[in-house]
Amino acid sequence: MTLPREQKYFILRTKPKIFEEIFEKLLTHFGPQGWWPGETPFEVCVGAILTQNTNWKNVERAIQNLKEKGLLSPWELSQIPLRALAELIKPCGFYNLKAKRLKNFLEFLIEHYQGDLQKMEAEEREILREKLLQIKGLGKETVDSILLYALNKPIFVVDAYTHRIFSRHKIIPEIATYDEIQELFHQNLKEEVDLFKEYHALIVACGKNYCKKNTPQCSACPLNVFFS
Repeated sequence: MTLPREQKYFILRTKPKIFEEIFEKLLTHFGPQGWWPGETPFEVCVGAILTQNTNWKNVERAIQNLKEKGLLSPWELSQIPLRALAELIKPCGFYNLKAKRLKNFLEFLIEHYQGDLQKMEAEEREILREKLLQIKGLGKETVDSILLYALNKPIFVVDAYTHRIFSRHKIIPEIATYDEIQELFHQNLKEEVDLFKEYHALIVACGKNYCKKNTPQCSACPLNVFFS
């Protein structure tokens, strides 16, 4: 990786196993998280799209609406009119926009894989990722969440909590990009699906409970003693 940013490597130079040690510290503190919540791979895909810019409780309400109508399958959901879909997912916010994104994903899934997620899963990771990123409205975090949690592809999901926690501890610079952060995880960890799932979930737990945006609870954070 070509990154002439010396501050990024201070901790990595002195503690080459820092990523593994952080994982163990978080796992000891929080325990296994068992992510992603979802009964089927398709439900995970829907949740990954709906969770953009909202909290999970709102997504659960939206998904429950779809379940109650018997619509939580690619073919059933593809048949519902856009406006009706938007009303059903209203609890998750930005519902008109997210309804369009869901429709875009469904169109892609049906056109390229006949609505079969197992066929999609059989695709090579990088090729599939590039295809998914071409779907209007799906960004890298959403696509990687689908790849990791729904399709069991070993790819690390980077979110706002990841950037906040690791930049606050000077492991990455504030200006680090999504791809740069992801590459660091891939370089410093074994590319294992279960490890990446658990690590991402633990980062979210740490971010929600301690490394908050405006009121960080540093004294109680499990990583505070670790980095002191």
